[in-house]
Amino acid sequence: MIKPIKGFSKLSKQAKIEWLLSQYTQDAESSLEMLSGYWHNKQEVQKLHDEFIENTISNYYMPFGVAPNFLINGKMYAIPMAIEESSVVAAASKAANFWLDRGGFQAKVISTIKVGHVHFIWEGHNTDALQQVFDTHRERFFANSEDITKNMRARGGGVLDIQLVDKTALEQGYYQLEARFETCDSMGANFINSCLESFAHTWLSIAQENAEVLENTPVQVVMSILSNFTPECLVRAEVRCKIDEINEGSGIGNQEFVDKFRRAIRIASVEPYRAVTHNKGIMNGIDAVVIATGNDFRATEACAHAYAAKEGRYSSLTHAAVEGDEFVFWIELPLSLGSVGGITSLHPMVKFAHELLGYPGAQELMLITAVAGLAQNFSAVRSLITSGIQKGHMKMHLLNILNQLEATDEEKVQIVEYFKDKVVSFSAAVEAFTQLRGGHALNQVASSGSSHGGTTSTH
Repeated sequence: MIKPIKGFSKLSKQAKIEWLLSQYTQDAESSLEMLSGYWHNKQEVQKLHDEFIENTISNYYMPFGVAPNFLINGKMYAIPMAIEESSVVAAASKAANFWLDRGGFQAKVISTIKVGHVHFIWEGHNTDALQQVFDTHRERFFANSEDITKNMRARGGGVLDIQLVDKTALEQGYYQLEARFETCDSMGANFINSCLESFAHTWLSIAQENAEVLENTPVQVVMSILSNFTPECLVRAEVRCKIDEINEGSGIGNQEFVDKFRRAIRIASVEPYRAVTHNKGIMNGIDAVVIATGNDFRATEACAHAYAAKEGRYSSLTHAAVEGDEFVFWIELPLSLGSVGGITSLHPMVKFAHELLGYPGAQELMLITAVAGLAQNFSAVRSLITSGIQKGHMKMHLLNILNQLEATDEEKVQIVEYFKDKVVSFSAAVEAFTQLRGGHALNQVASSGSSHGGTTSTH
C-alpha cells in the first residue's frame, strides 16, 4: 500500500517525478522518457510552464489549429483554436467559407458589466435599519478601495455600483453586497476579488460603528468572491442571407434547408436532452478560442450553461428565424474575456494567438469568440439535417484510429485514399489495416459499421 507523502510541494521537480514514478508506475524509465519528451527545449520557456501551477512535472500538449477566412464586421480573421477533438477546426473553417460569400458574420458587444458579491449573514429584524446604514455610508466603499481601483479607473474602468441585496427569502439572515464592475481589456478576476475583500472590511467596520442601530447584532461575512455568471457581459453574433442564396449544395432545396434548420434549432430550444448536446457543440468552437487566447474556459462554460437555463429550462444558445425573404441565424451569450493580464503576456502560444488576431481588445475578442461558436453550430446543424454528423466526423477521426493501430505514413496514405468514397467506422478501418498489413489490396474491405473507438464529436 502506498503511504501518503508529506511536503511533496517542497520537493524539487526531479524529486517529485522520482517519487511518483517509483510509487505509481510499472516502468519508471519509460514514463520518465515520456514525461521529459514533453518538456520544452528552451529552459526559460519550460520554467514559465513550471511556474503556471503547482507540482508541475511535465507539459500537456493540445493541437493548436487555425480556422481561416472568417469575415467579421468586414474584417478578415484567421482564428486560433486549441482543441483535441476531431472535426472542430474543419467545421469552423467550412462555416467561415460558406458565409464568406454571403456577407460574413456581423457581431456586436451589448454590454460588458461583471458582478461580484460580499455574502454575509445578519440576523437582526429591522431590515430598513440595515438599508439605512448602508445608504448612509455607501461612499466609503468607493473611498476605501481607491488604491485598488486607481489603475483600472485610469483605463476607464472600475467599480460601477454597489447595492445591498436582501436574500433572506432564500436563506435565513442572508444578504449580499452586490457590486458591478468594468474591467476594460482584462478578465478582471483578481481586481474584482481584491475590491470585494476591501468592501467586506469596510462593511464590518461600518456595522461595528453602528452596532446600536443594528440591534447589537453582528454582521458575519461568509465570503467575498466574483461571480462567473455574467449575464450583463453580453455579445451577439449573426449571419443572414436571402433564402434563394443559401444554395447549400447537398441536393436539398433552399426552402427545405431553411425549414429543417429552423426546426432543428427549435428542437434544441424545447428539448433539454438535445439542447445539452447542441450547446456542447457551440462550446467546441468557443472553448477552443478561449483556451488558445489564454482565457478561462471553465468560467466561460459555467456561465454559458447558466445563461442557457435563465428562463427556468435549459435551452439552445442559438436561434434561427426567417425575416421577410432572409434566413437569419444568431447567438447571444455572456462572455467574460480578457486580452491582458493572466498568462496572455507570458505563454508563448497565447501571445502568438493574440498576434494572429491582431492584438484584439477584450470586446473584439468577445466578438471573435462568439462567431467561432456560431460557426461551429452552423456546421453541426447543417450536417445533421443533410448528410448526418458521422460522415464528416469519422473522416477526421480516421487518422486517430490509424495512429492507435501504429500505421506507417505509407499505410495511412493508402487507407485514407481507400475511404474517400466510403463510410468510416472503427471496425472497417481495422479490417482495412489488417488486410493491408497482410499484403492484400484494399478492394474488398467492408465499409459499413456503427461502432468505433476513441472520443466522438458531439454537436
